[in-house]
Amino acid sequence: MSQMEIMGHTQTASYMTGPKLGGSGAPTFLPSISTMQSSYKAYDTYPAPSPLRRSLTTLPWRPSTYYQTAKVNPSMAVTRSLPEPLSMQNQLSQLDAIKVPPVFAAARNALYTRYTPNDWSQSNNSNYMASDRVRSSAERLRLDTVRLCRETDDKTKRTQTDVGKRLGERIGDIQFWKTEVQHETDQMITEINALVEHKRVLEKALQETENPLHIAQECLYNREKRQAIDLVHDHVEKELIKEVDIIKRCQEKMRQTIERANMQLSLNRAAQHELEKDTGDKFMALNLDTNCHGMKNTSRGMAFHNGIERIDNTVSVPETWAKFSNDNIQRSQSERAASKQMRNEIESVLTQCSNEMWQQWNAVNNAFTQRIQESTEARNRLQTHLSKVLQEIFDMEKNIELLKKAISDKTAPMQVAQTRLETRTHRPNVELCRDPVQHRLVEEVYEITETVEQLQAKLRQAENALQHLLRTKATLEQDLSVKNNSLFIDREKCMGMRKTFPMTPRIASY
Repeated sequence: MSQMEIMGHTQTASYMTGPKLGGSGAPTFLPSISTMQSSYKAYDTYPAPSPLRRSLTTLPWRPSTYYQTAKVNPSMAVTRSLPEPLSMQNQLSQLDAIKVPPVFAAARNALYTRYTPNDWSQSNNSNYMASDRVRSSAERLRLDTVRLCRETDDKTKRTQTDVGKRLGERIGDIQFWKTEVQHETDQMITEINALVEHKRVLEKALQETENPLHIAQECLYNREKRQAIDLVHDHVEKELIKEVDIIKRCQEKMRQTIERANMQLSLNRAAQHELEKDTGDKFMALNLDTNCHGMKNTSRGMAFHNGIERIDNTVSVPETWAKFSNDNIQRSQSERAASKQMRNEIESVLTQCSNEMWQQWNAVNNAFTQRIQESTEARNRLQTHLSKVLQEIFDMEKNIELLKKAISDKTAPMQVAQTRLETRTHRPNVELCRDPVQHRLVEEVYEITETVEQLQAKLRQAENALQHLLRTKATLEQDLSVKNNSLFIDREKCMGMRKTFPMTPRIASY
């Protein structure tokens, strides 16, 4: 027997006759068996959804589309099976040695059958059981398929609903942190504006300190016009220098405070930048997640993105994501606290500098009053010193004339010694001897040279001393007028500028 094709039609077999025995009879084929199409139903009895319901016009449910009548070509000759039938019950012992001519297949099959009725019944039962088994398996497969479709559909819907719920929760988290970051940003902007205003007041106070500093320096410059003994490092000058030092120290303190304020402003703006950047990122993420939350199966713009689930470009987890915003807020709060402390420090610096400068201003004025009295008393004691200086100048001029004459007297001996040495260089041959005379002449030249150098050094010293005496003489001669000038400077110029403190009300008031 040949194998059947896919089940759907029963086998239609044809049998060929054995070899011809001198006759011309053609091989005869048995009639085909009916296909039993009436045993198959064209529709499914299980109520399934409309896309899965069978129909006569749908290809997967037309058996005739896939199943056709099979044709068997035996691989074993019929005549070979005659003496060796498939069943021992088919053997006819009385006819084994007889070869019946295969003229008519029906007559031949009547005598020599291959199967018994029992085999025929077993074959039919086997086909029935196989048909029931295959149909049962197919029905189970259909039911499992419908169940699986429904389960996968429900699972997909549940998963999509869960994803939507998680997106909603994520949107709530983003909105919460975005609100917190925005609130902190507003507070930081307010703090920055307040610190900028304090810094502006401090910078204005720093500029105003130039007025008392200029007055103190002007007093020092005016007192520098004093000459000689009057240029004394007195108590007034010490107080003026101390006042300049206090003002400069206050200015330096203000500058350092301004620098720290600028640094704090930079830190505040950096924190503000991080907050604004975080707010912008959250705004974009909120828009994207809102769009994702609004997407449905019927939304437009849906497309496949193959392999996107294998791409993981995330840089944070929920814990680190929340910690990032929390760290930004804490950093901003810390910078705001430092900024508030900086504003308090600015106010403290303004008050402290104002008090120090005001106290030193009064101390300088008191020193000026005392110094004016001392200058008036010292003016009467200068004449004696002037007369002594004039006498010393006269003596020093005589000394200088003596030194110049002594240097001039050494010119002739030097010329004689050098002429002698030059003359002795003309001695011939062996007579050019380095004798004691030669030694003594060389020593004489060196001695005269050293003597002249010593005298010239003394002359320079005497001239320098004379110059000092002359400068002292000029100072003493002018000292009476200088004292009057100094009194005019201290009484009129300096005290005239120091009647009022030029910046107390404006620095102290904030």
